Amino acid sequence: MLEEVERWLSTRSWSATDRPLHQILAAKQRTGQTVSVVLPALNEEETVGDIAAVIRHDLMRQVPLVDELVVVDSGSTDRTSEVAAAAGATVVHRDAILPRLPAVPGKGEVLWRSLLATRGDIVCFVDADLRDFSSDFVSGIVGPLLTEPGVDLVKAMYDRPLGAAAGQGGRVTELMARPLLNMHWPQLAGFVQPLGGEYAARRSLLEQLPFPVGYGVELGMLVDALHLAGLDALAQVDVGVRKHRHQGGQALGRMAAAIYRTAQLRLARGHLIRPSLTQFERGGDGFEPRTYSVDTEERPPMVEIAEYQARKAA
Repeated sequence: MLEEVERWLSTRSWSATDRPLHQILAAKQRTGQTVSVVLPALNEEETVGDIAAVIRHDLMRQVPLVDELVVVDSGSTDRTSEVAAAAGATVVHRDAILPRLPAVPGKGEVLWRSLLATRGDIVCFVDADLRDFSSDFVSGIVGPLLTEPGVDLVKAMYDRPLGAAAGQGGRVTELMARPLLNMHWPQLAGFVQPLGGEYAARRSLLEQLPFPVGYGVELGMLVDALHLAGLDALAQVDVGVRKHRHQGGQALGRMAAAIYRTAQLRLARGHLIRPSLTQFERGGDGFEPRTYSVDTEERPPMVEIAEYQARKAA
């Protein structure tokens, strides 16, 4: 491991217990910074309400850490919006944000648009499919942004059990993202969960970053933040165990293809000869091919969008 990464691990990797809540709140009051939490959601009625309720109770009612809790629904066909609103979250539909620009499917698209639907100086993203959710996920990763002026982006790190097996989650991380980062961006080799969906960052950084519209958003954001802000502006916090819904192998294959595409763009700013992925499923007549397009679109830095510039000027 690079000596720089070893030093980074000792100075920029923390535990959620390193910063008691009273210390975080004191820093928030002293600096006057505001905090927005965003839950990107698509058909998450089983879990989104519990997550929103915990954040509302622990970090908005009991203590004033979170100023704004927004669920961005990207087209759910279940009761995600109703459940989230009943739990106290502000619910915004993806298509209602920046309506002049037709939305495209993808998690990154939702995160990008959420910058226009929130106002916090610090924006914290939390996946909406987490089970047994603890508010430490939020306070843990927001804490360093309030107490460490030189830190601009904080990722959560955690164990990811796969069924009864401990630490077997994160298959795309181990098979795709970690090898890519170690070989091409070795400064980022110290991140335990580079693709994790729980992270917080200063708005001043997020608004300068391009957002891959799909599953490549986490890797793209990490690489771009490294180049824009430097390694010491990035950090990670151990928040324990993350339990969530696991996807099947073919869905993970499509995710891996999108992540590879995101890495390729940043390595060469080139283009794929064939930006698609063919997989196989057994049907009545044997194995049948299924071809999927690979996410290739990226949204520009939000600071370049006229509506966002107008809001900042207001």
